[in-house]
Amino acid sequence: MTEASASSAHPAYPADFPDTSAGSLFATTTTVAGHGGDEIEAYLARPAGTRSRGGVVVIHHLPGYDRGTKEFVRRFAEMGYDAICPNLFHREAPGAAPDDAAAVGRAAGGVPDERLVGDVAGAAAYLRALPYANGRTGVIGHCSGGRQAVLAACRLDDIDAAVDCYGAFVVGEVPEGMNMNVTPLVADLPNLGAPLLGLFGNEDKYPSPEQVAELGQILTEHGKDFEFHTYDGAGHAFFATHRPSYDVAAANDGWSRIEAFFGKHLAAAEG
Repeated sequence: MTEASASSAHPAYPADFPDTSAGSLFATTTTVAGHGGDEIEAYLARPAGTRSRGGVVVIHHLPGYDRGTKEFVRRFAEMGYDAICPNLFHREAPGAAPDDAAAVGRAAGGVPDERLVGDVAGAAAYLRALPYANGRTGVIGHCSGGRQAVLAACRLDDIDAAVDCYGAFVVGEVPEGMNMNVTPLVADLPNLGAPLLGLFGNEDKYPSPEQVAELGQILTEHGKDFEFHTYDGAGHAFFATHRPSYDVAAANDGWSRIEAFFGKHLAAAEG
């Protein structure tokens, strides 16, 4: 298991922040202590008020730490969670525009698994150290981030819920010629320690419906707590509102399932 501590300095709410207005949010750029103690950039969003709440680590997709991902972070804050997205490409391209940083990340074949786990651990520790945190943390990712959400839930023992949105190569080999330095997670899946929600498009190739079925079979064989939902007519990246792949019906249903799933698993334990 990987351990990391939260950054020592957490951003406070502005002095005039309206802590009683329903729907008010606070969003900012901060840093977290990631893998190896490296200080990396992260985007944080918090709901107003002093209500106890869980936290969500958002893992960005291979195109990077971009506007769409930050919108996901703010949406979780609107749902009532503290949410954070670590910039996985910060070391390679600090301060770079998302497209430029993503180009560097793609050229490297993505983020090494060990480093990803350390960065997620640091982001989760940061959330748990915030005022009003209830100690429960979920992780979610899309595309490459979906695979990485599963990876984190297999290798970290303090993740309470994980969501995989069409993560490629949890099972199945990377095709020849595709520059991705990743391996299937079949050997990690017996260690999955959190409930898993999977959302997939039936028109997707990576993962294909056959790969989704294979993943479900493996999880069933190991007695894991999971639920998968697949959408006819939807392909890869159906949550991405800025892409032609956006599928309104699939995305809306997916969001409702994410909200219910995190609502069930990230609420403070009773008693």
